[in-house]
Amino acid sequence: MTTTRDTVLGRIRAALADVPATEGPDDVPVPRDYRRSHAEPDATAQFAERVADYRATVTRTTPDRARDAVAARLAARGLRTLVVPGGFPAELLPGDGQWTVLRDEPPLSVTDLDAADGVLTTAALGIAVTGTIVLDAGPGQGRRALTLLPDYHLCVVREDQIAGDIPEALTRLDATAPLTWISGPSATSDIELDRVEGVHGPRTLDVIVVATTESGEQPS
Repeated sequence: MTTTRDTVLGRIRAALADVPATEGPDDVPVPRDYRRSHAEPDATAQFAERVADYRATVTRTTPDRARDAVAARLAARGLRTLVVPGGFPAELLPGDGQWTVLRDEPPLSVTDLDAADGVLTTAALGIAVTGTIVLDAGPGQGRRALTLLPDYHLCVVREDQIAGDIPEALTRLDATAPLTWISGPSATSDIELDRVEGVHGPRTLDVIVVATTESGEQPS
């Protein structure tokens, strides 16, 4: 009896029967004349609006006020222990001693991460249309576990990191990197559609968007 798998593979082989064995995916141009972005003219404003739709708190600020914005969000949450990945910009980390900074060198245990009050990171980029933050384990982001186990995540995104839509974002990402796509705080629903937060990651997400100019702080 022919299995479903054999049927699918057979149809694929039949569809590729006239393709030369030496031909690669990049040898034949593919038309890309479809609409590639649904972003609004002000991608930053759209990003902030979409992130807020996910029940995340968004603060827009300027480079000279970014550190104060980080401190304000952390103070508002009443954190005591904060995980900070290697490579996080030192100029953005408040040093007033209100919380204990945990470094992931050597790697923190699962127990330590679960006990931490929150994590502070940068991002690889943001996507305006979907309100998504993408992490790629680069400087200031750390390994994936750092942003999955603590109950709170504060993420700093620069305005020039915001892509309009997913096709643009994909061209700016390394597909071989361990990508984490975050659209609001972790949430899921059971069969009765009761929303439960904090199952697959942080229960609470704050995002600080830092402008590329010193033109003045934007409204939250």
